[in-house]
Amino acid sequence: MLTPQSSLSLGTTESAAARPVSLRAVRQQKLLGLELMRFMAAFAVLFWHYQHLWWTPVGFTNFVRTAQPLYRFFSIFYDFGLYGVQVFWSISGYILFWKYRRSVAERRIGYKTFFVLRFSRLYPLHFATLLLVAALQIVYVSLRGYSFVYGKNDLFHFGLQLLLASNWGFQSGASFNGPIWSISVEVLAYITFFAVLRYLGSSLLSIIAIMIAATAGYALGGHSPIFQCFVCFYVGGLSATLAAAPWAQAHRRLLLQFALACLIIVPVIAVAIHVERFKFLAQAVTIAYLPVLLYVMAEHCRIPGMLTKAVVVAGNLTYSSYLIHFPLQLTIAIVCAVLDVAIPAENPVFFVCYMGTIWLLAWLTWVFFEMPCQQLVRRRLAPADPTS
Repeated sequence: MLTPQSSLSLGTTESAAARPVSLRAVRQQKLLGLELMRFMAAFAVLFWHYQHLWWTPVGFTNFVRTAQPLYRFFSIFYDFGLYGVQVFWSISGYILFWKYRRSVAERRIGYKTFFVLRFSRLYPLHFATLLLVAALQIVYVSLRGYSFVYGKNDLFHFGLQLLLASNWGFQSGASFNGPIWSISVEVLAYITFFAVLRYLGSSLLSIIAIMIAATAGYALGGHSPIFQCFVCFYVGGLSATLAAAPWAQAHRRLLLQFALACLIIVPVIAVAIHVERFKFLAQAVTIAYLPVLLYVMAEHCRIPGMLTKAVVVAGNLTYSSYLIHFPLQLTIAIVCAVLDVAIPAENPVFFVCYMGTIWLLAWLTWVFFEMPCQQLVRRRLAPADPTS
């Protein structure tokens, strides 16, 4: 298992620069601190979306955030879980820049290899859950007369979902397996990432320029999630690029001390001023906080050997948990509709069973669907020459 310290990026020597990057080498690289962070972000999103179980055709009329199960213990996830998506985007940016920054810029990995890796990781489960939600919504509509939570479930939006373009600006609302929206906009970040590195190089200047442009677009473009994704993604990329710089490696201890101070002080100030009351300020603080957190988790987080496998597994389950939880909610809503009972969302026992079921299904999906599909797609589509 490679660590951030043993291989900060692909091709750090002349001999490595002469070798094309194999699919196996890419798959073996893990940043365990970021895997743990990604799992926590997924955990937070699950808490945030738990409110779906209070949904009615006229909105969340009876929803009381503090009445959610075990709120006293998990209030931070219930209140701030929506920012888990921004964390996902930033982690993706860090990992992709760490893995591919030099190899793409030096053209040692081709567009086909790069996009096969992304496609095989994201699309099979997206396609399967899209079909599942489409079928379940038909059942739910037959029982209730309206869709559950996400209502734009027509043929046009199905087509957008098939193309992973559900949130590129063509939609008129959320549709089908709604949480895929964050992956949809992240796909655009992948495209620009590869194009920028391949044709403009991997300089800090290009990364900063994109961040500035995306920030301006976000401010001027009605707070578009596309621009927000680009900002977060390239914040992660900037953190990875700076962490790999020689001066950063030469002053690791000093940087760690500064980073830890920021990680402690910023939350204290944020709580003191009740930053959650000001959405734009909360987002700005989150985005500024993320590169420091990413640096610490990637460069300095040490996972005990006995926990390494568990952390890797937890990181692998984040995508499946993200796409499976809404179909599970929809199934629960259907069962309760058939039984003509209310969803017992405030019941702590129900909540624990619900969360446990998500992670069990996520594990089963990863082992018996995601991994086999990834291997099949990569065998069929991956080029023999990774530089092609």
